[in-house]
Amino acid sequence: MGEAKRRKTLGLPPKQNNTKTKFDESPRLFQWLPFTINQRDKLIQLSIKASWFGIGGLVILWIVVRFIGPAAGWWTLADSL
Repeated sequence: MGEAKRRKTLGLPPKQNNTKTKFDESPRLFQWLPFTINQRDKLIQLSIKASWFGIGGLVILWIVVRFIGPAAGWWTLADSL
């Protein structure tokens, strides 16, 4: 027996799907600006995470340029003449 038939035999109303997207009900930053405080906080968290990825990438690039490249013979350092 399917869910719809079971609900019908029990006298229950049809199951309501809650597939509607929820709107952000937090207050706006400014009345004329369509960004809310929750969206601002998410943007700040995203920018912090992105900056840490950038710092990590810069460290990896520095290690490759300073140590791995010269050790592999890809190039020589200018200060090691």
